[in-house]
Amino acid sequence: MTVAGDEPYDVVIGPGAQVELGLVLAGTPRAAVVHTPPLAALAGAAVETLQTAGVAAEAVVVPDGEAAKTAEVAAGVWDELGRLGLTRSDAVVGVGGGAVTDLAGFVAATWLRGVRVVQVPTSVLGMVDAAVGGKTGINTAAGKNLVGAFHPPAGVLADTDALGGLSEAEFRSGMAEVVKCGLIADAGILDLLDADPTGRRDTEELIERAVRVKADAVGEDLHDTGVREFLNYGHTLAHAIERVEDFGWRHGEAVAVGLVFAAELAGQAGLLSRADVDRHRDLVAAMGLPTRCAGDWAALQAVMRVDKKARGATLRFVVLDGLGNPRILADPDQAWLDAAWAAVSETT
Repeated sequence: MTVAGDEPYDVVIGPGAQVELGLVLAGTPRAAVVHTPPLAALAGAAVETLQTAGVAAEAVVVPDGEAAKTAEVAAGVWDELGRLGLTRSDAVVGVGGGAVTDLAGFVAATWLRGVRVVQVPTSVLGMVDAAVGGKTGINTAAGKNLVGAFHPPAGVLADTDALGGLSEAEFRSGMAEVVKCGLIADAGILDLLDADPTGRRDTEELIERAVRVKADAVGEDLHDTGVREFLNYGHTLAHAIERVEDFGWRHGEAVAVGLVFAAELAGQAGLLSRADVDRHRDLVAAMGLPTRCAGDWAALQAVMRVDKKARGATLRFVVLDGLGNPRILADPDQAWLDAAWAAVSETT
């Protein structure tokens, strides 16, 4: 499928999609393939594919998971790009999960003020969220993804063969972003997950549907000022949980709690029926994802106030005014926030 916008690009989803890497970067002199140690074999295959296509490709190894998304790691990759002599005619390739595609995109956006990046996501999370849309970023002590750039990729190759190597926990984590897309835009996703909450039976269709939801939003609103904000459903609390827990939670696990919290908040505001609030909790639980968190509410609120979605001192949440109808709730009553937290807090 094609993601529209000023710089349209294709997202290829399916088994063996990585083999198209040589076509996407045909005529490119050099490429740096950024990957983590566990994905050395996949990155090696990508390097070989590129070299066969006449691209002088070399692997660049970065730490696994969120440890990759630091200024220090980004600086190390910039040093490698300098050593390789990467010019504006060249490209960066990100092979890995959401953390690697975020880092690779950020490095590409900032090297020489922008070189092409091709994303080869290897996780459900990477395929449906991080690799599509052109948002790139790294973390700081103040919060998640606070340093970054909008830098659409030249292409995304979601090779579903790579999902066979995912742990069950990582697969489930990615499915949190899929159910989010169902809740904000595509009831067909909810139907598929109702029938099989694991997501294993209809994985490719679920990924395609979730990518279409994101592609539609991104094509209309690259810079996250309008409809794209709705993709942040569940993420205001989720990012705070990740930060306060020092990234000890998987992203999708935090999003899962964030979705239930956002539903409870909408219920408090009179926007979402009790049945729809319960549907959030029941479906998330059936998927094997957490619905509660034993966090420090005061600390979580402090972090939420420096979230990217905040505006000045105003807290902003994506909520649903009925399933499939997202909107922004600005500066909700503290009593509503406290009640929503009580509904997801493990101390209750």
